[in-house]
Amino acid sequence: MPITSSALRAVALTASLAVLLAAGCSDGGDGSGDEGRDPAPRASGLKGLAAQQLKWNVCPAPSEAEGGGPSPSPLPDGSPWECSFMDVPLDYGRPDGETIELALIRAKAMDEQKRIGSLLFNFGGPGGSGVAALPNFAPDYADLRTRYDLVSFDPRGVGRSVPVECESDRQLDVHLAQDMTPDTPAEEKTYQKSLAAYTDACEERSGSELPHVGTISAARDMDLMRQVLGDAKLHYFGVSYGTELGGVYAHLFPRNVGRAVLDAVVDPTKTSEQGSLGQAKGFQLALENFTEDCADRGDECPLPGSDAREIQDGIADLLRRLDKKPIQGLGDRMLTQTLATTGIASALYSKESWQYLEQGLEAADAGDGGLLLTFADALNGRSETGHYDNSSAANTAVNCADYRGRYPLPEVKAKLPEFRKASPIFGDYLGWGLMTCNKWPVHGAWKTPDVSAAGAPPILVIGTTGDPATPYEGTRAMVNALGAGVGVELTYKGEGHGAYNGGDKCVRRKVNGYLLEGKVPASGTVCP
Repeated sequence: MPITSSALRAVALTASLAVLLAAGCSDGGDGSGDEGRDPAPRASGLKGLAAQQLKWNVCPAPSEAEGGGPSPSPLPDGSPWECSFMDVPLDYGRPDGETIELALIRAKAMDEQKRIGSLLFNFGGPGGSGVAALPNFAPDYADLRTRYDLVSFDPRGVGRSVPVECESDRQLDVHLAQDMTPDTPAEEKTYQKSLAAYTDACEERSGSELPHVGTISAARDMDLMRQVLGDAKLHYFGVSYGTELGGVYAHLFPRNVGRAVLDAVVDPTKTSEQGSLGQAKGFQLALENFTEDCADRGDECPLPGSDAREIQDGIADLLRRLDKKPIQGLGDRMLTQTLATTGIASALYSKESWQYLEQGLEAADAGDGGLLLTFADALNGRSETGHYDNSSAANTAVNCADYRGRYPLPEVKAKLPEFRKASPIFGDYLGWGLMTCNKWPVHGAWKTPDVSAAGAPPILVIGTTGDPATPYEGTRAMVNALGAGVGVELTYKGEGHGAYNGGDKCVRRKVNGYLLEGKVPASGTVCP
């Protein structure tokens, strides 16, 4: 499967680095989080569910599945974050049947008189907790709170919304450290057995939920959410996987779309294989940009090599050595080749992390894998206490429920040369990942998602030229797939995953003008 594409990983990464590079940590409590649950009888049927009244309370600490940590701090104006739960059908094919609860969070608009409505966020994944992410990202979106309630949620199967559960923390430590780029028949057999065991654990612990966690159901949840929040139109900000979710929503409910922004775009024309290959190229491009920057700084860069190619060769050599012999990581945990590759990918999400990636690679070359392991833990959703959120389980469950692609061993081995050509560093890692869904008990919904949205108003689609996780080419593909007069393309010439929260003034000005004033930029606008 593709590397998790989620803007909230930057938050997890920042927190993890703070733990490693500074002293101290905080106790987030048990995060059981019954606050906001309404003891009143639940409504049933779509009309009844649309009429439900939410009970908002001060937010509890994030649950373990959401990543743990302390309760969100009050907003700068002293307002509290408010949380609630909303009932939705488990199966939209049986709307009068069983319901499940989705966790929501909001910060009310600062100017009630100028309030437009709710602005719903999805920060990506799939598998990321919006309830945990929104307070962390709030400073980036403060301007938008002048006229919107900022709202996010844990999609079904995620965080506090009936989370998909698979392996235990101890099992995940082993699973995520294993050799995911097997070189021998024995290693191939071990890898396949590990994938099968993971699938079995998911089915055993969450089997009844797995058919119902796909993106189509999540999009239907958002339209029900729109009605419950009292909005005539859905105003939406989707990042990374959130762009795919937003595109599917626009296809299903084009007349209900309000002002919508899709930032860091997942290419809707790609199969799961093509998406993974695109990620290999995207992360390779980001690595090349990183190594070129390092080489250009000469002696300031600690990595060996006189040019970008030699620096990349040194990284490849480090990974080959780790394949044969892992090194000390954190505590009694070792840095394996797989975890090192995950850590490098994690650090490439943001240019702000490049300095730490240099330090991590230098330290690993000297036998200390602690910093690269910290990067890997951030991407894998592992806290400093050794607990995992459920983002990895949810990511697999959603992707396998969405995409039909299943790739047996001979087919994967035949595709590996193309993946290696795309990226000598990440090609094997992403190529072998195609096998993740092979034994999954749910058939995928689509080859590629339909995001055609005839009749929808203009949707702002933003791509970053140096984005590693969602390559820039997907931006134009989304614009075209949405249809004539719907997709509006905005390009940011820069690095990192997501443009708006990168702080570029041009991007902020264009997006704010659109969301706050309804000013649609000219399609093809470029922000330097």
